[in-house]
Amino acid sequence: MLGRLLVLGVAQPAPDVAAALPTCGVDGLRRLGLASVAAGRVSTAALIRPQSFQDDAVEGEWWVASDLDEMALGGPLAEDHVLGVGGASLTLAAIQMPTPARRVFDLGTGCGIQALRARRFADGVVATDVSERAVRFTRLNALLNGCDGIETRVGSLFEPVVGERFDRIVSNPPFVITPRAAGVPSYDYRDGGLVGDALVEAVVAGVGDVLAPGGVAQFLGNWETRDGVDGLERMRAWVEASPVPLDAWVVEREQLDPLAYAELWIRDGGTVPTSDRFGELLAAWLDDFERRGVTAIGFGSVLLRRAEVPTLSRYERIGTAPGGGGLGGHIAACLAGHDRIAELDDEALGSRVLRSASDVSEARHHRPGAEDPSVIELRQGGGYARVIEVDPGLAALVGACDGDLAVGVLIDAIAHLMEVDAHSLRDDLLPRVRELVLAGLLTVVD
Repeated sequence: MLGRLLVLGVAQPAPDVAAALPTCGVDGLRRLGLASVAAGRVSTAALIRPQSFQDDAVEGEWWVASDLDEMALGGPLAEDHVLGVGGASLTLAAIQMPTPARRVFDLGTGCGIQALRARRFADGVVATDVSERAVRFTRLNALLNGCDGIETRVGSLFEPVVGERFDRIVSNPPFVITPRAAGVPSYDYRDGGLVGDALVEAVVAGVGDVLAPGGVAQFLGNWETRDGVDGLERMRAWVEASPVPLDAWVVEREQLDPLAYAELWIRDGGTVPTSDRFGELLAAWLDDFERRGVTAIGFGSVLLRRAEVPTLSRYERIGTAPGGGGLGGHIAACLAGHDRIAELDDEALGSRVLRSASDVSEARHHRPGAEDPSVIELRQGGGYARVIEVDPGLAALVGACDGDLAVGVLIDAIAHLMEVDAHSLRDDLLPRVRELVLAGLLTVVD
């Protein structure tokens, strides 16, 4: 019965609810703002659903409260709707690095799912949102799960934390690109109220000032390919314009054309494609994109780190990544590996001992009857599940990296076997070794 009421949002007889909740009772639900009573039936004002979580340490489950979804409402969402745990929420939760932090800032907390995740590894979390309703849900969810150490504040972007510094920032901000036109609904949980992708640009511009030295921000976003300028290049320009020096690792997981993007988010608001309203909204979206010269919209994750001297600038398209609980740990390990070799010149890198990661395999493709492979691929079983095409020299080096001999010694031996110049082979392979360390296919032993 409680499942039908609180998970599905279906009204239930008041006596049954009272019997199922002998301590709280129907009146307790009403006073908490979670239900109303009419004609002897209890209608819920919120959904409370189980949400499993997994990280390197443990598997568990939270109870997460949020507003009624479109299925429970039977129509479009209210503009102050507080979303439950959706696909973007799970993506950000999966990439959060499970490494210790003193203070974490959850910007745009929504129902508080990222704050709950961050608190597992942090001494304390400050969770903010422009929506007072969202902040109340965050407080409720902290109480439901017995999670202390989460402080909530109301305000936009970085306003609630001016003058403060954080070791970690996580954010699933309201990045959805929505026309600023009369009659187009603007939802608190997804629409930042700015034109185009300016909300994500504002996050990039302001995040460095709130990060402690060496602090890391991880957030999701959309970016436009506009007037012939690729979306990832626009993101690069925003990072380079930051008043605070930043390391950057940006992964674009998906790219949509304007029509597909508009249809996705109009349906997300609860407007069905068969309605006249759907056509009106679609026209507004497409007119906005055409007016601003937008030809594609990218979605992905952004990792920025406050750095005295930046050493990392990586902008890549990977495609949909696995959503397992180990992705955050993989990202942390890749970042640590990069840091271990970033300041090394090629001679120093050549003196280091590396090991190929345990999840790396090799695939060779031969044309019928051919002695040599036409394609050699390194395949990553975990992390971002990369498939990287390599040449025989790099394949031989990765295969020989078993944690025993230094990279330079291995390259010299491979050069001898291949009958090529060792210095030329070093110049060719070492930059690619750096890429494989950041990608997690090679790890530093010493």
